[in-house]
Amino acid sequence: MSSSSAYARLREHTLLSLDEEEAVTVNTRALIDKVLARYSGEWTTLRELLQNAADARATEVTIRFETATPTPHPAREPQSPAPPSRDLKHVLHHSTLKTLLVTNNGDPFKETDWQRLKRIAEGNPDETKIGAFGVGFYSVFADCESPFVTSGDQSMAFYWKKDSLFTRRVKAPTGQAGKDTTFVLDYRSSSTPVPSLLSLCQFLATSLTFVGLESIKLYLDDWNVLKLTKKMAPGVEVSVPKDVSPKTKDGLMKITGVEYQNAQIDAQWMNAVGWNRHLPSAPDALPQSQTADNAATSLRGWFSKITGGVNSASAATKRAQKEEELLQLAISEDLAGLSHATVFLRISTVSVQASVSRSLAAELERATKKPPPKHTRIAILTSSYDETSASLTTMSGAGSSKASDIFASVLPTRNGKIFIGFPTAQTTGLLAHISAPSVIPTVERESIDLNARYVRDWNVEMLRVAGIACRIAYTGDMQELSAKIQRQVSVDKRTKVSAADIAAVMPAAIHAFKQYTYEESTPNARVGQYIEEAFWTCNMQAWQASIEVLSTRGILPSQQVRIATEDLSFVDGIPVVPEEIMQKAPDFLAKLRDYGLLSDITTSDIKKELEAQALTEKQVAELLKWACGKVSRQEMDASAVQTLFDGTVAGVDEQFVGLSSSPVIQLGQIRSYVNTSKIPAELPTPPQTMPFRLAKGLSLTQLSSLGWEELQIVPWLRWIIESRGQGFGAGQTIDSTPAVASQVLPVISKAWESLSQSSKQTVVELLVPLTVIPTKSGMRKPPQAYFASVKVFDDLPTIVGLQSVKEKFLFALGVRKTVELNVVFDRLMAKSVGKAADEEAKSSHVDLIKYLVSVKDDIPAEDIKRLRDTPICSAEPRSGDQANKNKLHRLCDLYEPNDAIRRLGLPILHWPGLFRQQSPEGRFLKTLGLRPYPDVPALVDTLNRAPMGSDLQQAALQYFVVNCFHHGYNKYPMATIDKAFLPVLPFPGEKSNLIARPNQCYADPKAAILRFRVLRDDLQSQHAMFGVAMHPPIDIAAERLVKAPPLDISQARTLFGYFAGRLNEIGTSGNLAERLGTTPIVPITSLEKQGSVRFVAPRSVYLGDSANYGDIFDFVDFGAEANTFLLRVGSTHEPSATEIAQLLIKQPGRLLQTLGTEKYLSLLRRVAEHAVVLKKDKAIWAQLRSASCLLAVKEVVKVSPTNDSEKLRDFDDEETTIKEYSLCSAPTMVIVDDFATYRLFQSDLVAAPQEETLEGLYAALETPYLSKLVQDEQRMGQLLRDQSNAQRLEKLIVERCRLFLHDQTEDQIRHDARWLEQNMKVKATEFLQVTRRLKGYRMQFMEKRSAALHRESKRDATLFVTSRCDLYEVSRALMPLLLKRPRQQDYLALEILMESDLGRLKRKGYNVDRILRAKAAETRIAESERVKRDEEQQRNAERGVGTMALSNGVTGQQQQQQQQQQPQLPLTAPPTPPPSQQARIPGAFESPSPESHTQLTRPTPALKPSKSLFGNLTRQLGFNSSQQTTTSSPLPSTEKKVLRDAIAASRPFDSSALATPATTKDLATETPTYCDSTPATDIVRLPCPGLTMGVFVSRSTPSKETFIASHRASIEAFSSLLHTLAQIFALPEASLNIYHEPHGTGIAFNSRQSTFCNLRVFEEQTANGEAGGKVTGYWFVTLCHELAHNLVQEHGQAHSFHTESFVTEYMGELVGGLQ
Repeated sequence: MSSSSAYARLREHTLLSLDEEEAVTVNTRALIDKVLARYSGEWTTLRELLQNAADARATEVTIRFETATPTPHPAREPQSPAPPSRDLKHVLHHSTLKTLLVTNNGDPFKETDWQRLKRIAEGNPDETKIGAFGVGFYSVFADCESPFVTSGDQSMAFYWKKDSLFTRRVKAPTGQAGKDTTFVLDYRSSSTPVPSLLSLCQFLATSLTFVGLESIKLYLDDWNVLKLTKKMAPGVEVSVPKDVSPKTKDGLMKITGVEYQNAQIDAQWMNAVGWNRHLPSAPDALPQSQTADNAATSLRGWFSKITGGVNSASAATKRAQKEEELLQLAISEDLAGLSHATVFLRISTVSVQASVSRSLAAELERATKKPPPKHTRIAILTSSYDETSASLTTMSGAGSSKASDIFASVLPTRNGKIFIGFPTAQTTGLLAHISAPSVIPTVERESIDLNARYVRDWNVEMLRVAGIACRIAYTGDMQELSAKIQRQVSVDKRTKVSAADIAAVMPAAIHAFKQYTYEESTPNARVGQYIEEAFWTCNMQAWQASIEVLSTRGILPSQQVRIATEDLSFVDGIPVVPEEIMQKAPDFLAKLRDYGLLSDITTSDIKKELEAQALTEKQVAELLKWACGKVSRQEMDASAVQTLFDGTVAGVDEQFVGLSSSPVIQLGQIRSYVNTSKIPAELPTPPQTMPFRLAKGLSLTQLSSLGWEELQIVPWLRWIIESRGQGFGAGQTIDSTPAVASQVLPVISKAWESLSQSSKQTVVELLVPLTVIPTKSGMRKPPQAYFASVKVFDDLPTIVGLQSVKEKFLFALGVRKTVELNVVFDRLMAKSVGKAADEEAKSSHVDLIKYLVSVKDDIPAEDIKRLRDTPICSAEPRSGDQANKNKLHRLCDLYEPNDAIRRLGLPILHWPGLFRQQSPEGRFLKTLGLRPYPDVPALVDTLNRAPMGSDLQQAALQYFVVNCFHHGYNKYPMATIDKAFLPVLPFPGEKSNLIARPNQCYADPKAAILRFRVLRDDLQSQHAMFGVAMHPPIDIAAERLVKAPPLDISQARTLFGYFAGRLNEIGTSGNLAERLGTTPIVPITSLEKQGSVRFVAPRSVYLGDSANYGDIFDFVDFGAEANTFLLRVGSTHEPSATEIAQLLIKQPGRLLQTLGTEKYLSLLRRVAEHAVVLKKDKAIWAQLRSASCLLAVKEVVKVSPTNDSEKLRDFDDEETTIKEYSLCSAPTMVIVDDFATYRLFQSDLVAAPQEETLEGLYAALETPYLSKLVQDEQRMGQLLRDQSNAQRLEKLIVERCRLFLHDQTEDQIRHDARWLEQNMKVKATEFLQVTRRLKGYRMQFMEKRSAALHRESKRDATLFVTSRCDLYEVSRALMPLLLKRPRQQDYLALEILMESDLGRLKRKGYNVDRILRAKAAETRIAESERVKRDEEQQRNAERGVGTMALSNGVTGQQQQQQQQQQPQLPLTAPPTPPPSQQARIPGAFESPSPESHTQLTRPTPALKPSKSLFGNLTRQLGFNSSQQTTTSSPLPSTEKKVLRDAIAASRPFDSSALATPATTKDLATETPTYCDSTPATDIVRLPCPGLTMGVFVSRSTPSKETFIASHRASIEAFSSLLHTLAQIFALPEASLNIYHEPHGTGIAFNSRQSTFCNLRVFEEQTANGEAGGKVTGYWFVTLCHELAHNLVQEHGQAHSFHTESFVTEYMGELVGGLQ
């Protein structure tokens, strides 16, 4: 490639030439159209004209749309009032726009303006003007063809000549010149509708925001639709805040001044602006009848019911829709009415000074056609909280509610816009508009240019200035709020800011925070990012950056304000951000945190505030709560908290000063806290203990985490005693005041049990010497006092006022409980003397018991034993029992008073009044032996003696059941009871009054069938309570079954069903299952003898389908439940492989005679499937090997009568044979793995059935393979003198074996091509004869061969060939050298590779380039030897040497027959044909000279290479326009035989469904999708009467029932076509199937040697109108492809070969059929 300097010289030469120069022409119309394509805004034309007016310093703009009304209006006087609403409505509905007039009162056009107006892309050079590119005016051509402009005293008209634009300018006639500038635009289209007035008004209101215009008027014909007026207050100059840096980041710009200004925009508009002209108005609906209204309402209601469930409007939405309908109705009645509204704005303007380098200025001027301004301004438009609230509040008129829509883009309530004179599509990211007239936009003025290099640098700096301006505006808002707060503080004469002051400015502050919260700007997010970055980083001092924010102490710099992340009311002096701001302006605060302008409260802040003031008790409580929370969250430790407490003091509230030791609490000296569960909160505590009222609400764990300890009882008691009652009041001590003792002693009593022994001893030592026990006789020491329960004598000093004090505590102090028991006992018993005998018996023991209860803890153990053994209580009298009426009993012989026990007739304790078991007396009586309820032996005795069916028996049973678990009867060993007491069911013929022991009966009613006793029906559900088992023991039940097996099917079903319910007890293995499985308990009814039954063991019967094995095994079926029992004890569904094998060994002949051949084969298959299991049993396996139980087959040739006139049978025709089956042992037969040898000896060989499963079994049983019995003896003639053809064959073999072995795996290859090249030789001989014998058989066969392999050792091999060798025999001879286990298709594949030329192989996908390169090298080497070969051939010709004679002993007739049977290879060179007749040798190259052509294989026609098989087919069928004549060579006989075998292998599909498993395909190989069966993995067959072929559809087909009817015609046509093709191949029609796949790329597939063709493909072909011959040829090739799959499953070279063989073989019949 030439360098740039060469092109520079060429350019200089071109420019200096004297050839004619030509100007570049421009298609003006196309240029304008391309420019307009960049202006995609809705109001682009108006925007550009308003911008021109602003650049011309205009103050007022008038916009007028003139319409072409189809229906003329009545004439109106000029001074007549505004037309009525009906006329305006008519114009809006039916008129189209005719002309647009835009007039402004700005400066008239100068000459430069007129010149620039007619030049495209020559912008305004004034840097103070907005226009830059000079293309904005041409936006008028979007709707106008010929615009007209008049300004001052001149006018200019634009007009077109073809695609060129021309102008004509003239001066206005005298009297018509004016000061205004007007643009007249006639609309190009006569159907332009009146625009949306609301959208237009919104655009005009937004456009008025920043431009210098003061008024905009909009007219529609004579209607003044809108009038906008802007009023500006005088600006206020302020200085730049000191903490704000006025310079931008790169230093290009600097803010030099700030001005604040308020603005007001007044709007007056017609109600028509808010009218939705597309909605039907009320007057239009008046002519409609009431019926139509009702119908419409009904229809709407019907639709609302349908759509209501999907998207039902809320009540608010419906209300808004209703209000909008009412508003539209009101507006439509007064379209010409006027509405008014006003908005208030705040504009902050900064003056900017630009410092631009010369290079940057030059680049900017090149881009914008004007120099960058040195001074410019940027304005920020915001609306404060007060201004926003005041805006739109002074509205009036029917359409005033549309004011928010008109000013929607004026007030930045949703998002702010970037204004470059007028609003662009770019948002600012904050709620403020930014006017930056010096920002350079894109050409269409819709966004900011941030792509061009130098323009981007300028614009980025301008955006940073905008960010600084926003920061200045924000600072001004904060200063205004601060001033407002200070004014209120001054008015109230306060020094601190109150919460009310903060609440007053809170809404305004939140409004400001939200206003300056930056979101993502659109469409360019970088715009907002630059503005935001400058806003937050424009601090004068970066290291102490700060910004004003509202805090609880007013407006302060953010450095002094903190964020309270938690409640810190105990330090309310720290200025923090109010909670309301935290909730309503979180994003703004997040930015403050991100930029390091605001931080959280720290511990140092808190300590400083704590040391500055004394806390109240409330603040102390809050401080403690906060500190505990910090420690629990591991944010502080106890030492840090203690440091915080040091120096912190708090004052005690006045109400607690009298009860405290000091009026001040020093938090640094606190060491303990009160546990109110031990010491009540109201009792006084030591000074080092935190009062409970301050720690209330905190857990003990939290208090201990502060390093404090719990106040213990002993130190507290010692402080109470030593302080002489301090805190209880003056003169009140524990040893003199009962009230103090009554408060302190209960506390110690409550904690007594938890005290240690040493602490208890200390308490006793402190209290015993003091008079601390209040009694009715005054304060006493503990040993001098008695318990209040001691009431034997009235003069004892018993305790009073200590009801909550534990007796144990008082007893430990020495308080006395009893007087001497013997005295009390004698005196109490003496009280009964003098009473009647009955009363004494009834009352004396009651009084005794009550006293004993009161002193039971002090009664000695000897007295308790005396009370148990003494009869001291009487029993309740029984009716009629006068003898025992006054008898006393021991308590252990009596029962508690209870009605249920009374019904049992047991002795009951006599107790006057209500006896309560849980009373002290009841519990004490129980300890003395009173029985609360009868035990099990007592109830059993009652039931044993109770009459059968009596109330006593029923009551006893009911009592036992109800109280079984409550009284613990369930724990009693009921099964060991030897008394009969349970009622049982009788057997048939027995009486019903029977009872039994628990171990004599059972609860399961089914147990009766085995003659077991069963519990009565009403007690069966409670059998466990009585110790009765549910079932009898399984071994006993099984023993009864063995002794009495069922006699018929009914009994068997019942008995076996019972045992089926107890399978878990029998188990899967064990003695019981073994015994039941081998015992004859299964009844088998004899079919020969009616009523005769024989019994068989369960392990000898089967439960499955008896169709296969019913003739030789016993099958039974007693129902699902009974069968489960038989399965558990050894029965199976069908015989196991071992059982079948044993039967085959014992009775093979009977089985074959009974079952037949097919069923016998199925038995063998079953054995083969389980051969792995059978091998483990060596005895059975040996018997299978030696016994004559294997089915063998011998194929005998069928002899048919012939006559002399009958033609001889073709050698390749398949012989008709008869299969004779017999039983043989494994060693006496052979496995056919060499079919060619088998064909030779088949009449004398007994062979295993040719099934892979059975062959595997026979091989495992040591049946020999036929190939291993073969012994070949070779005999050959003399070697030929000329071995040149043998050498060429050797090279061909080595060359093609490389291709053949390329697709083989390493474990299959025996030797590779390199080994062949080094160790194999090919030699030509006169003849070859092979004698084949079978080892162990007296059979041999001698045949002539054209190729045979001979090996002396493992490292050499010699291939002998005859002069005319068959390449198939060469392939068979070589294959043992190449592969370890060759297959039939391997022989054919190698043959094809050797006989095909390299070009054909390359088209089939073989990589032959390497061979071609090697062959070219060989050709160059052989060139030097060519002359010698020619001379030698010439000498041979002179000697008359033609073809070398064959002297192998074969007669001429045999040789002719052999030549007819196989293609032969001439080993000598035949005469060279003329060049026109020379045939390409397969695998050979073009020789350098015509004389060097020789043949190694049969002649092959030199066909033109085709790109595909289908391309060859279309040419052969005549579908191609080419008239080239083609011929096909005949196939070898072996290949024909293979094709016939493939067709014969086709079979009908034997299933009603197809579920092909998904397969994994190698993407590196050829995988055609047209025959992939994966898409049709789930199809089912449909019934189709009258059709031999099967019809299948996908399971997902929605309407399978109607599929046949809807596709009947196409199915019949397709089946007819397939029928024709089946006749060509002689293919069984039933092996072809039709399937329908609605989606996918499948055409056909082969499954189980059955072909499936896609009906959808055929329907698409017929729908596209394809010719019948083309469709037939298409499906002919498809069937060839699928038939080849009967030979080779995978796609590859072998499959392609067989496919082409099918096409070649049957092409003639197809063409004949088509003709």
